[in-house]
Amino acid sequence: MQGKRQDVAKNVILFLGDGMSIPTVAATRMYIGGEEELLSFDKFPYTGLSKTYCVDHQTADSACSATAYLGGVKGNLGTIGVSAAVGKKNCTAMNLKENEVDSIARLFQLKGKRTGLVTTTRVTHASPAGVYAHTAYRRWESDSAVLKSENDPKECRDIAYQLIFGETGRNLQVILGGGRKNFIPKEEEDEEGKPGARSDHMNLLVDWTKQKERLGLKYEYVSNREQLLNVKHDTEYMLVLSFLIGGGIG
Repeated sequence: MQGKRQDVAKNVILFLGDGMSIPTVAATRMYIGGEEELLSFDKFPYTGLSKTYCVDHQTADSACSATAYLGGVKGNLGTIGVSAAVGKKNCTAMNLKENEVDSIARLFQLKGKRTGLVTTTRVTHASPAGVYAHTAYRRWESDSAVLKSENDPKECRDIAYQLIFGETGRNLQVILGGGRKNFIPKEEEDEEGKPGARSDHMNLLVDWTKQKERLGLKYEYVSNREQLLNVKHDTEYMLVLSFLIGGGIG
């Protein structure tokens, strides 16, 4: 039997099953065959456990837990990519650089590595947003959501905006998931004839393409399966967005 490899990994892929607590995984084993049944990841050579509580709540949500497993720092319930010095909906604290928590994606970028995120929910949802966002409230997925909470979108930059213009977000080579409406203004429709959600008249999809053009990068914006299957092999940056209304846990 070949021994375990101990050399340095070329690539790192983090798979996250949102809501997969120990009881949930145990229930899955029992459902498919009993307590002694093995799931694919049960066969891995190593196992680790983490405590996922928030600083201010015993039961975590997808926001503070994303900050913990992607940034190594615990935050408050509902906050993403910031330390516990930032309370929910506190824009002032959110904008202080010393309160930002860099994700593992940002750390890899600083090392010159390529990074990306792929999700079955909205790319602006709390779990994937932990890769790139720094926000005092997980629900601020578009500027309209910031306005709804009676805050200034120019002071509290929404999560979609941060994905396109933020230091980590704009450097992601692959972005694939749902939530397209958060990038399109209300007065416009997407490729499926569905209206956007933004109130600031900004089309962030257009901004993304212009951003890559200015830098002379090879990019593709993809909105359907056919386009995805025909992405050019030399594409450097890829943004894949579907409409996708719901999805995600916590």
